[in-house]
Amino acid sequence: MSGTAAAGPPAPEEGDACANEPIRVPGAIQPHGWLLTVSVDGRQVIAWSDNWASLLQGPLKAGAFATVLREWRTDLLRLIDGEGPQSIGVTDVCGQRLHVTAHRLGPCVHLEFEVDAVDLGARAPIYRLARHVVPLMQRSDSVASVCRVVASEMKRLTGFGRCLIYRFDAEGHGEVLAQTLDDGYDSYDGHHFPAGDIPAQARALYRLNHLRLIPDAHYQPVPVRYADGQHTALTLDLSQAQLRSVSPVHLEYMRNMGTAASMSVSIIVRGDLWGLVSCHDHSPRHLPYQTRMACEHLGQLMSLQIEAKEENEQVTEQLRLRQLTLAMVGRMADSDATLQRLVDEPATLLRLGRAVGAAVILNDHCWSVGDTPDAKTLRQLGEWLAHRIEEVTHTDRLPQVAPDFVDRLAGSAGLLAISISKLHRHYVVWFRPEIVQTITWAGDPRKEAVGETGQLHPRRSFASWVEHVRGRSAPWTPAEVHAALELRHALIDLVLRRAEEMAEVAAELGRVNKELEAFSYTVSHDLRAPMRHIAGFVDLVLEMDSGGLTDRSKRYLNHVKEASAHAGLLVDALLEFSRMGRAALKCGWVNADQLVNDLIAEQSSVDADNERIEWRVAHPLPRLWADPVLIQIALRNLIGNAVKYSRDRRPARIDIDGIDDHRGTGLSIADNGVGFQMKYVGKLFGVFQRLHRAEAFEGTGIGLASVRRIVERHGGAVEAFGEPDRGARFSFTLPLPGEAVPSQISP
Repeated sequence: MSGTAAAGPPAPEEGDACANEPIRVPGAIQPHGWLLTVSVDGRQVIAWSDNWASLLQGPLKAGAFATVLREWRTDLLRLIDGEGPQSIGVTDVCGQRLHVTAHRLGPCVHLEFEVDAVDLGARAPIYRLARHVVPLMQRSDSVASVCRVVASEMKRLTGFGRCLIYRFDAEGHGEVLAQTLDDGYDSYDGHHFPAGDIPAQARALYRLNHLRLIPDAHYQPVPVRYADGQHTALTLDLSQAQLRSVSPVHLEYMRNMGTAASMSVSIIVRGDLWGLVSCHDHSPRHLPYQTRMACEHLGQLMSLQIEAKEENEQVTEQLRLRQLTLAMVGRMADSDATLQRLVDEPATLLRLGRAVGAAVILNDHCWSVGDTPDAKTLRQLGEWLAHRIEEVTHTDRLPQVAPDFVDRLAGSAGLLAISISKLHRHYVVWFRPEIVQTITWAGDPRKEAVGETGQLHPRRSFASWVEHVRGRSAPWTPAEVHAALELRHALIDLVLRRAEEMAEVAAELGRVNKELEAFSYTVSHDLRAPMRHIAGFVDLVLEMDSGGLTDRSKRYLNHVKEASAHAGLLVDALLEFSRMGRAALKCGWVNADQLVNDLIAEQSSVDADNERIEWRVAHPLPRLWADPVLIQIALRNLIGNAVKYSRDRRPARIDIDGIDDHRGTGLSIADNGVGFQMKYVGKLFGVFQRLHRAEAFEGTGIGLASVRRIVERHGGAVEAFGEPDRGARFSFTLPLPGEAVPSQISP
């Protein structure tokens, strides 16, 4: 049989009656032993099982064990509350030799009696484990091989017809990893058992009791009575009792499977229930205490071997991943340490997460490599992650946990993400593709049989049932999650360290800039008078002695006059430039429409050939939060440059557009003039930097430097784009009130 599902079988414990059964207080025991519950000091009998009457050939009386309890009092007082049963010896009851175990639980001590087996001495099963099985497990090279060794030995040790070893997954479903069986037994190799077969409260008991034996699935429970004889002990906690009666639903489950006897041994790894060794037999089968202890010890040895091998595998994987992490961080340390540098080496980034795609998300920007959702979906995933993680999140079923993105995930079903900032949407994300899984269940896990009385019954068939599960990826291993966390910490340290370095550089630059501003102010201020004197004295010579001067002398003096006048303009521009960095900003809302109109009218008044210019202004323009005087200077420079560098065009065309986006508000001024090569864009905004010959285009070379200084003082950004002989476009954006936008110059 087969089926298809999006995310596996339904959660079996929700509304499941067997998940709420009183399995810790069943009020009964199995009939292959006897129970006696006494006070901690052994002076008072609290409860006993009904089957004492058949052994004693009469009703049990409170003083029947007084003598024996006095002998055991010291041993009873040494019992530690909550520890499992311990052997305290052998006693004779009515000619029957009984082995006794005891454990303490709260104010009660439970004594469990079973028929004593023959002492095998050096032939006891425990010695074979040390001589034969332990070396086999140590030589095993994987968890799977350890499971095969233990399955074979557990079957030989117990004589059961079938022995399975299965591991629980994160949802409580069990997967069979190894089996050994006799002819006539169904094979469950590679099969899965749904979590509802062993509900959460039963798994919790397996963590407490490491061995549970049911010699006969057809047994009749033996009630346990309180000593007052008035009622059945339905409130007596038998959680750790080896004789504890099990759920009727589980007994029916065994019978439906064709199992008359079963034994389970817990596999505990790092304190959690990793899995079970489960033995089945078609006929009733009882195991003596010595054999059961050998089985429990084998389970403990197996647990240690699995833990050691898993840790070795994890350490090996962590070392491999750490090398990748160090390589990535090392390359970033040699760059500007911005997160988008992670995608410069896509192979390393993808190998770190065993992923087919990865992305870096910085607020509304993203950079991706490999197979990932589109940029819009990545930005929306960044917003989705902002409400879900602080450090790391991972899932192998992204369509299930993020159903709003199902149609836009581009085949991705697994996601691992780390958060770099608590204030901004800064994430590194890895994606894994969907893997359609084929799971073979031992019976249809979806079917629940309910009787006429409403009582729940286990499934009757354990025939293979195949399910095809979609919407999942390969799960993220603990080593991969740990590596992602290590990368996160390394990136944060690197970014913080680079921020500290940049802060130190910024402080030093600030000090140097102040000195340069003071120097330029002083020089420019002090040079103004000499430049004017030179021009004035040249005028006097030309006026007073022009008759005695040769034409050559007059030409030279005119050159001196022009040079001094140009030098005066440079000095005035430099003085104005230095003042821009010293004056305090007085920001307010600026009407960009009115400002642009005034500046166009100003250009028209000074340009004799203004009709050659086609002005296109995209009204209404956005309002600007700026210092009105300074923003007017910046915009006059940009418009003036557009007019100057397009004066040879017929017609000259100048476009002015508004900008209103996530960066803030601003303006864009484009022309169809001479343009420039983009490889020189970095020189445009430097003082006295020119890309064209001074003879061709007048100017001081300070205009664009002034624009950048004004915009950056407002916390904004300037951009430039050009093509030779096709024009240029300059734009700036300013943040809105209360926002902080880092200044930058972008090509």
